[in-house]
Amino acid sequence: MSQITLLDGSIGQELVRRLGDRSVPLWSARVMIEQPDVVREVHEAYFATGATVATTNTYPVLRHRLKRVGLDDEVGRLADIAVSSARAAQEKAGKGRVAGSLGPLGTSYRVDVYPSVAEAVELYAELLRDLRDRVDLLLVETMASVEQAEGALEAVAKHGNGRPVWLSVTVADDDGTRLRSGETLDQLAPLVERYGPAAVLINCSPPEVIGAGLDMLKAFGVPFGAYGNGFTRISEDFLKDAPTVDALEQRTDLTPTAYANFAMGWVDQGATIVGGCCEVGPDHIAELALRLRAANHEIV
Repeated sequence: MSQITLLDGSIGQELVRRLGDRSVPLWSARVMIEQPDVVREVHEAYFATGATVATTNTYPVLRHRLKRVGLDDEVGRLADIAVSSARAAQEKAGKGRVAGSLGPLGTSYRVDVYPSVAEAVELYAELLRDLRDRVDLLLVETMASVEQAEGALEAVAKHGNGRPVWLSVTVADDDGTRLRSGETLDQLAPLVERYGPAAVLINCSPPEVIGAGLDMLKAFGVPFGAYGNGFTRISEDFLKDAPTVDALEQRTDLTPTAYANFAMGWVDQGATIVGGCCEVGPDHIAELALRLRAANHEIV
């Protein structure tokens, strides 16, 4: 059958679950200083389930985000801990790759507080310098608009030292063919042509709507895939400044079996990269690995 890359799942929420702490702004960054071993253990857990990519815990490691909690001078230290944790788990597993995560500037899912493309290039430069030579690929994720995607891709083009890049976007809760900005997915086509990402994905979106979006990604002519979230919806409270995941409600119906059903549907559509995002944990990835093997797919 097909060769499938199996991504990991949520990092931040899995850290919260394991440590039992209440989420506070940028808690997933703070924990790397206070309990870095737990970050490595989360990566190890995903490799043990069958995942073949460890995504670094650098989604929030951007100076302008860290400034809100007084950690803006810790970008280098946090990036080092995040990459070292993922790489140590990968080396212990003896397989897989490490993807350096670049999250959106400003606040997730919002496009009204995003800087210009030129500003974004400079804001991403610091983290890219810390990641580019230590990871196997760069994962630009949860981009909510064409402009957000362009800023991150341009930053990688200028400061990524030639590392392969995957572009992943987040779509509307009720329409998988539209970015959260309202733009349609096919409006990303000029960026895909210009920057040549090695893959295009949909992430942090309801599994139910992702399939419609994947049908549009096929037209780009590059490998595609998805990793959905387990939220009931993106709430108004989360769209405020400096939100935490406490403002989002976890689904109770998205069991490992239910999530795997969605992901196997994406594979049937031609997706070759699948995994999980927020609230999708090791049990979900383990079930997905079992289902992929049962269908005679090769996990690579």
